[in-house]
Parts: sequence; structure tokens; C-alpha cells
Amino acid sequence: MESKISTYIQSTFQLPPAEEAQISVFFKPLTLKRNDFLLKENQFAQYLGFVQSGLMREFFYHDGREITKWISGPGYFIVDLASFLFEKPARVNLQALTDCELFAISKTDYARIAQAIPKWPEIEKIFIARCFTVLEERVMTHLSLSAEERYDAFFQYNPELFNLVPLQFLASMLGMTPETFSRIRKKRSERNS
Repeated sequence: MESKISTYIQSTFQLPPAEEAQISVFFKPLTLKRNDFLLKENQFAQYLGFVQSGLMREFFYHDGREITKWISGPGYFIVDLASFLFEKPARVNLQALTDCELFAISKTDYARIAQAIPKWPEIEKIFIARCFTVLEERVMTHLSLSAEERYDAFFQYNPELFNLVPLQFLASMLGMTPETFSRIRKKRSERNS
């Protein structure tokens, strides 16, 4: 069975199979059990992870509350990019919500990849641009959509998460209180029944 990391690399960067294989070899399988951490706040990120199976949560603490920044499922990367690339203390925690299979590249191998793949700077530029594009889209969504519109947009693209992830995590990620989230969910249920 082909790994999702291979599929992602092929489809995203349009590389010939030989170059895709050269990159994929740097990513090693890593298993996390439910509630295990890939990274904790104030540590230094040692891995860039790609979720093969399972769900990972990215969260931080603010005023004693957990704020969920993102939920990553299969086909998504998980990392504190500033910590990984610039050796800054991590601002977030990366925790497995379920048992997870990741493909992870270490900082050491990430540094070595450019020596093995001459096209790497171009590929890395595209990867980082995609990360910022996703972030930019999230900021625009939070600033321009109402709570109900954010709920609907997220549900449209991620309906399976509503049955797999504690709802308070989804509420936090969408920038609303659990009570607001529950009220919108109830309203949508009544409308669809």
C-alpha cells in the first residue's frame, strides 16, 4: 500500500517517481498512542510530521484555557513551523487524539534533504507557501464569517470530525464557545430532521 506522504508529494509537487522516492525516504514511520505528544509548548520541535492515519490536535494555553488551533487528519502535516525551522521554543502542543501513524522527518534529515535533492529549495518554497495560504484562509474566514457561517463551512469539508472529535475542541478551533457551538449544532440538526 502506498503511503499518503508519497501520494501527497506526487500530487502537490508534480515530481517524477524517482524524485518523489528520494524525498519520501527521509520520512520515517512514527507511531503515537492516543494522548501521546509529538511536541509540547516550550520544547524545540525535532520533527515535521505527516499524518498517515488517526487525528492530531494542535493546541495552546491562554488564560488557563486550552485553545485548539487545528485538528490534523490523514493527509495533513503537523508541526510548529517556527520552532522546527528557526529553533524557537514551541508555542503549541501537538497531541494524538487517537492512535496515529505518522511519517516524520527529523530536523537533521530535513537539513540533509537539500544535498540529496537539487530541486529541494523550489519544493520547500512551494510547501511553505501552501502553509501560509492555509493560514491566510483561516484568518480571512475568522474575520469575515459569522459563527454560523464558520460552522457550516467547516462542516461542509470535515463532516466526519463532528463524530470523532470532542465538540469543545471543534468549538475552540472555530473561535466560539462550546455553548454557541452546541446551539448552532442543535439548530442545524432540527433543520435537517
